Amino acid sequence: MPEAPLSPVTGKPMVRGVRPMTLTYKGEAVSVAMPGWYCADSDEGVHSGIDMEVSDRALRVLKARAEHLLSSSDIRRIRKALGLTQREAGEIIGGGPNAFQKYESGEILASRAVSNFLRVLERHPDEIAALRDARAKTPAVATAAKRRNQPLRKSASISRRKGPARSSRSKA
Repeated sequence: MPEAPLSPVTGKPMVRGVRPMTLTYKGEAVSVAMPGWYCADSDEGVHSGIDMEVSDRALRVLKARAEHLLSSSDIRRIRKALGLTQREAGEIIGGGPNAFQKYESGEILASRAVSNFLRVLERHPDEIAALRDARAKTPAVATAAKRRNQPLRKSASISRRKGPARSSRSKA
């Protein structure tokens, strides 16, 4: 166990413990049991990165509630109801192949656009077929490059103009 830090207020050793902490965001509030090092003689507390994960996660949940974003469990429920894997959802809906793993674990919040799009798809699940078809029509080269997060190579059939660029607007 790490050595107890000294309180910057009293100079005495701090004790490992849990204290209630209230977080507020846009008029919404939540109380969390915040782990950390606490001074017995003052309200002073010191929190490690692992301790801060507790408040960070609670703040993400609070923000989702205040902003009317989907919760991680709602995202998982809708994705499964649509018959999508996490990877497929990220590729079809957006965010990349690992986005839904992060949304569903609560690591990051889904954007308002993703939340709203999932709500629409929940009401109109037949539209997934059209999105899958559109994805299937994507050229294999573009899809493979996108998966590797590499820029697309220019095709040899694209001609390059030499000389100054021309404008379609006339000079007045």
